[in-house]
Amino acid sequence: MTAIAEPRAPRTTARRSGPNLEKWGWIYMRVSGVLLIVLIFGHLFVNLMLGEGIHGIDFAFVAGKFASPFWQWWDALMLWLALIHGANGMRTIVNDYVTHQGTRRVLVWALWLAAAFLIVLGTLVVFTFDPCLGFDPETASGVITDICSAQG
Repeated sequence: MTAIAEPRAPRTTARRSGPNLEKWGWIYMRVSGVLLIVLIFGHLFVNLMLGEGIHGIDFAFVAGKFASPFWQWWDALMLWLALIHGANGMRTIVNDYVTHQGTRRVLVWALWLAAAFLIVLGTLVVFTFDPCLGFDPETASGVITDICSAQG
């Protein structure tokens, strides 16, 4: 029978040297969670409550938002925090429930690779979005025509 040490008993095992990654992961989850609440509700408020609401969301609306560096950085920060937050949560679940060390290592690596890939792709979309790519003034109409005609 294994006895459990008393809570205030001195440690018998030495602490591993280096940064405590689990502690920093725990802190990250709390901080990113609070920031994500602000970012997501700000995003939803601007997209759904201001202007025409959900009926005003179309390609031109997105083009107008992504024309502003403020909204580019807002959406990029929301993307980065959400993907890292989600990957870290999945890492915690994998660490809790996958018992085989090799399988756990493969799954955690796959999680971080998938998150990194999505962060790179999402960031490219946010910062390189060009609504005028393939723009033909002969067939276009509406707000996109105004935006692309103003660019030259």
